[in-house]
Amino acid sequence: MMNSKKVIPTLSLAALLVSSALHAETSPEKTDVLLIGGGIMSASMGTMLEELQPGWKQIMVEKLDGVALESSNGWNNAGTGHSANMELNYTPERKDGSIDVSKALEINEAFMVSRQFWSAQIKEGVLHDPRSFINSTPHMSFVWGDNVDFLTKRYAALQKTALFQGMKFSTDHKQIAQWAPLVMEGRDPQQKVAATWTPVGTDVNYGEITRQLIGSLKKNDNFRLETSSEVTDFKRNGDNSWHVTIKDAKNGSERAVDAKYVFIGAGGGALKLLQKTGIPEADNYAGFPVGGSFLVTENSAIADRHLAKVYGQASTGAPPMSVPHLDTRYLDGKRVVLFGPFATFSTKFLKNGSLFDLLSTTTTHNIVPMTDVGMDNFDLVKYLIGQVMLSDEDRFESLKEYYPDAKKEDWKLIQAGQRVQIIKKDADKGGVLKLGTEIVTDQQKTVAALLGASPGASTAAPISLSVMQKLFPEEFKSPEWQAKIHKMIPGYGQKLNDNVPLLQQVWNETAATLQLTTPPVINMEGKTADAPAAQPQQAAPSAKHDMAL
Repeated sequence: MMNSKKVIPTLSLAALLVSSALHAETSPEKTDVLLIGGGIMSASMGTMLEELQPGWKQIMVEKLDGVALESSNGWNNAGTGHSANMELNYTPERKDGSIDVSKALEINEAFMVSRQFWSAQIKEGVLHDPRSFINSTPHMSFVWGDNVDFLTKRYAALQKTALFQGMKFSTDHKQIAQWAPLVMEGRDPQQKVAATWTPVGTDVNYGEITRQLIGSLKKNDNFRLETSSEVTDFKRNGDNSWHVTIKDAKNGSERAVDAKYVFIGAGGGALKLLQKTGIPEADNYAGFPVGGSFLVTENSAIADRHLAKVYGQASTGAPPMSVPHLDTRYLDGKRVVLFGPFATFSTKFLKNGSLFDLLSTTTTHNIVPMTDVGMDNFDLVKYLIGQVMLSDEDRFESLKEYYPDAKKEDWKLIQAGQRVQIIKKDADKGGVLKLGTEIVTDQQKTVAALLGASPGASTAAPISLSVMQKLFPEEFKSPEWQAKIHKMIPGYGQKLNDNVPLLQQVWNETAATLQLTTPPVINMEGKTADAPAAQPQQAAPSAKHDMAL
């Protein structure tokens, strides 16, 4: 018979071992940074953090079974390197008839940051084969009728800035036909038209950039990508870190991660996730989904004759992202032409989202601002209703305004991505529509989310820097981080428009590294600016007029 005094310690030891094993199974994994979303924003953030703080552990989770499958996917956006060369809404006309170019300068400065960031990643071997993700594509504005006078004034105003040198202007049908033959063939020779043409524009495949950045991150021991993984809950720990519950989208099993910092870059899914954190800042926002579709032709006889992104003027009441454009695109290894976008409606916040997305994000905190915005933006409501009711014939007639000789059999309609128009509480108006990117952080500086019609893929680099400045203020100011930031982005913190030698250097070097068209030689002699300069690069553009579709 076993001695009872020996049995008790033996059982106690066994219980301790079992308890330890169970605790090991249920203890959450710890990470420094949790990146939610497998798109261009999380990819840019992760890449920068790997450079700035290589010892930090990062986990990226993506709900779908691969990265860059939502808004960053090449077929789900217009793929424009937005630098305000052709986007007319970036240069509004003032009451006195003059043109305000301050937003255009801000957007151009921001894209220069992205160019520098991508160029640095090419040099580091993180990105490869620049023509797989960025290609020189002239940017054009094209208008007719009463809009000719506006474009004439816009061109004159931009010629007083360094960033827009190299732009050409014409009202001559033959000259415009040389720039974009499809736009002019079959057009009434008596029609009053005008165009600006910039040879240094770009077409960008943000999905390919995303895949390459994340592919490089996966080579690091401190980084892990988890696909088919959906974040379902957040709880704040006593030390202000976050206890995040993650569900396996395939088998439904759950696990937890404790993260010091959380970045929510989930596109249309960001609002719902932000609300789940419970931070009071989330109560200030609501969302309204708007989708987009494009007409596309893969007919090489057409695509090979059109080398430009041609942007027109938006309809009255239309959101800026709906500006019609006839675009050269480089997708899946071939050149195609897209026209659109045409607004569509679904209650989904993501192309692969749920029909309950709109209802599930509507709360007692944001229902009143949503109602106020609907009442204050009747033109927008009217526009969206009209777009949803468009027939195939209506869409084809819109195409013929930009390509008069178009034939129906060459074109098909595709559904692009979903965007969420953000509505924000306002003390005076109740609620206001925010058409660009909002960076929302908590007071403790432990979580940041990007909200908006699109996170603005072309400005992913400067937006990522702004997020890091908010989340990591002390590290961001440190000499170590500043040195590394300036290595990635030599012109960071300076207004290139006000520093012609630096602008010329940055423009030339990024063009050479990214294999883009050689920029013009900047000569500002005799030209004076009459408009405010762009904002410093430390601040991400408000993207108030984001054009990501």
